[in-house]
Amino acid sequence: MDKILIATTNKGKLREFRQIFAQTGIQILSLDDMPERVDVEEDGKTFMENAVKKAEGYGKFYKIPVIAEDSGLEVEALDGYPGVYSARFYEIDFGEKEPVKKDKDTANINKLLRLLANVKKREARFVSVAVFYNPYEEGLIAEGECRGKIALQPRGEKGFGYDPIFVPEGYTKTMAELEPEEKNRISHRGKAVKKLISMLSKVYSLPI
Repeated sequence: MDKILIATTNKGKLREFRQIFAQTGIQILSLDDMPERVDVEEDGKTFMENAVKKAEGYGKFYKIPVIAEDSGLEVEALDGYPGVYSARFYEIDFGEKEPVKKDKDTANINKLLRLLANVKKREARFVSVAVFYNPYEEGLIAEGECRGKIALQPRGEKGFGYDPIFVPEGYTKTMAELEPEEKNRISHRGKAVKKLISMLSKVYSLPI
C-alpha cells in the first residue's frame, strides 16, 4: 500500500494528515487529486456514521484505500452542540442563523461566542473518528478526543475551524496559537490518526 486517499477537500485537515503521515512513506491524496468527482452526503447522526459512510462510499467508487475522518466540537453548556453540525453551525437555526461575512469558520466562531456570551461554564471537547476502508480487506476505526474550554475571544492564526477559540486542558494558548507539531500531538485528530497508523503498521508493516 503506497497511496491512501484522504476523503476531504479541507486544506487544513489535509495538511495535518500529511504532517502526521510524513514518516510512513505513504503518498497522501485528496479528493481534489481524483480525476472524477463523486459526492458522499454526510447525513449521519454521529461522527462514526459519517466517517464510515464516507470511507465506504469513496473507497468503493475509487477502488483504492481511503481514510475518512469526521470530527467536531461538543460544548457542554450547549448540550453537545455544535457536534456533527460543527462545520455548518452558522446555518443551523439554534436561536438564529449567523450571516457569513468573512468565511464559514468565522461565522461558526461568531455564533458560538454569541451563544456563550453570558455563560461561565465553558468546558468543551473536540472529537474525531477516523475510518480506514480498503475495498479488498477489512476496515479499521480509531477515535480521539481533546478536552478543554472555549476562550472569550479568538486568538492565533495557525489553526482552522474552531481552533482560535479552543484552549486545551493544561494550556493557556488556543489551538490556533500552538505550533503544528504540538497541536498534532494533543489534538483529537492527531490522536485518532496516530492510533489508525499504529493499527495499519501491524497489517502493512509501515515505518512509524
